[in-house]
Amino acid sequence: MAMFVLLFYFSLAPHVIPETYDITEGVASEKEIKAPFQIRDEKATRQAEEDAAAKIDPIYSIVPLSNATLVEQLFYRIEQLNLDDQVTTDNKVAIYRSEIPGKYDAHIDAFITANKGKGTFSDSLVQEMENVAKDQRYTIPEETFYKMPQLKSEQLSEMRSVAREIVRKLTLEPLREAETARTQVAELVNASTLSNRTEREIVQELARFAIMPNRFLDTDATDEAKALAKQNTQPVVFKEGDVIVKRGQTITPDLYKLLSDSNLLQDKTSYWPQAGLLILSLMAVIVLFVYLHQSGGFGGLRPKYSNTQLLMLLLIFLINIITIQIIALIQTDSVPYAGYLAPAALGAMLITLLLDMHLAIISSFIFTIMGSIILNPASNTLFDFKYGFFVIVVSLAAIFSIHRASQRSAILKAGIMVSLFGALSVMAVLLMTEQLERMPFIYSVSFAFASGLLTAVLVIGLMPFFEITFGILSALKLVELSNPNHPLLRKLLTETPGTYHHSVMVGNLSEAAAEAIGADGLLCRVGSYYHDIGKTKRPNYFIENQSNMENPHDTIDPKLSKSIIVAHARDGVEMLKGHNIPKPIRDIAEQHHGTTSLKFFYHKAAKQAEEQGIVPTFTEDDFRYPGPKAQSKEAAVVGIADCVEAAVRSLRNPTVEHVEAMIAKIIKSRLDDNQYNECDLTLKELDKIAQSLKESIIGIFHSRIEYPEDVKTKE
Repeated sequence: MAMFVLLFYFSLAPHVIPETYDITEGVASEKEIKAPFQIRDEKATRQAEEDAAAKIDPIYSIVPLSNATLVEQLFYRIEQLNLDDQVTTDNKVAIYRSEIPGKYDAHIDAFITANKGKGTFSDSLVQEMENVAKDQRYTIPEETFYKMPQLKSEQLSEMRSVAREIVRKLTLEPLREAETARTQVAELVNASTLSNRTEREIVQELARFAIMPNRFLDTDATDEAKALAKQNTQPVVFKEGDVIVKRGQTITPDLYKLLSDSNLLQDKTSYWPQAGLLILSLMAVIVLFVYLHQSGGFGGLRPKYSNTQLLMLLLIFLINIITIQIIALIQTDSVPYAGYLAPAALGAMLITLLLDMHLAIISSFIFTIMGSIILNPASNTLFDFKYGFFVIVVSLAAIFSIHRASQRSAILKAGIMVSLFGALSVMAVLLMTEQLERMPFIYSVSFAFASGLLTAVLVIGLMPFFEITFGILSALKLVELSNPNHPLLRKLLTETPGTYHHSVMVGNLSEAAAEAIGADGLLCRVGSYYHDIGKTKRPNYFIENQSNMENPHDTIDPKLSKSIIVAHARDGVEMLKGHNIPKPIRDIAEQHHGTTSLKFFYHKAAKQAEEQGIVPTFTEDDFRYPGPKAQSKEAAVVGIADCVEAAVRSLRNPTVEHVEAMIAKIIKSRLDDNQYNECDLTLKELDKIAQSLKESIIGIFHSRIEYPEDVKTKE
């Protein structure tokens, strides 16, 4: 379990924890430093923002100041005062001199009062307008005031119309400098209908006076535009893999600060990512540990998973992670979809075939977390849900496609299912996220499909390695071993046909009985085929092979007979080792008799001693198999089926009652003899085994079993 923690931590560390460097400010760097993730250059970004803001021209806004209204006010006052005969000419001149200049400021103040705080114009714009307009106030010449009292109402009416039109025309366009428009007044007046020289001079001055600037610098709008330009400026970044510092480059204060802010300096290292990764690794291992413990992996007389099997599980995790890491190396920003090529279902498929389907499901979720981190092409996020979803889909598809596999070709079929579901999962994600660019879409789906085929090829190549290295007996290996053309089975068939037939019958019985109690039926069947292989060394000493010949045991000492009979278990184990048959099958061959007694030869020896009038120097224990007792349910089931098949065959006319009684007697005898003390069989399971054996034997010997008939009582 500690090794699992280390595997998870160090396989994810390069993708979570950035590398740190020991550098000093002002000293040339000994290494080339690349960005482990996207790093923002704050100083360069701020400079880029300032440059973008500097490129923004000042924004000017148009403020219509109603110049025509001012013209009306001026002529109205002149006309009103000229009609007053009670005021002398000198007084009129004095009034014009004092009132007319003030109307300019009064007009501006009235406009400000009407618009300030109303939201139409910003306060800064109104203030700018007041300052600029008053600074550009026009000063009417003194002699003009002396000419005004002479004007009649008719003249003023014509002059008003001309002045208003000139002012309107010159203020239609944006006007930053009023003097620019004022220079054009004389030309427009001379082109008007006014013929009197005095009238033209007065209109010129009043028009110049009424013209004001209408285009003003909008400080708020300018600042807002500059702020928006800064906001829209793309940050200056070092992309993942970009060189930040070249080898031999002097570390400037700015570079040092950049590396320090990015936690790339050893003395500035943040240990939070390491702590988080360690917690994540521990959580993954805890999930694995709790499942293994609750499934009987570490408890009980014989743990479900030994250290060897856990080491194999660790190796499967390592291989699966390495294949994903290799694909991650060819995954770039330009081809992020290359991650879908990863054979992510490799681990789940191997665990299903070699260990357990439910363990594979638990492991799939761990592979999903790791795949979404390792295959994540983005540096600003920890997980990429697209790849995580792909990993869990292909893993579950592999598990449910392969868990009942009995032939090597099933692996290829499962690979095709993985390809189909992987392609569909990628297609679904891309369609939901609307990433529908043609070529990336095609490549992503194609890579996902190729992933399943690559997974199948790797599994087919790795299966023999695990089976040989760890002595794992997978379902595929069992099916291969059950092939009648196997050298040992061919030897059994040709040299001991009776034993071969017996072994096949025991295989049928034990498989059904094992499946009734949830044990490995296929292992029982194949183990039954090989359990008596040791009889091929001395085939004539076993009754099923004695056809048309005398029984050699009739002429030899019972002790010698016992030695020959019990030797077949040991001989069988040696022969199986010589042919590299996996240990579970060797265990069945060695343990199927346990330490049971050869009562026939014991009683024969005791009878001979009695006839010779000597005291026996032996006990019943001297006529027992050396064992060991059955260490697994499968070995116990094969042992029961072996004994039951031989016993039922010895019955001349077996009936249902005889068969049932025989099975019960055999099981009870072995139970009383403590033959099941070292395996996990329960009394309930023994009842199920007895029921299954009875049903199987009835099916096999149905033509020989005579069912009792009810006899009617005569009246």
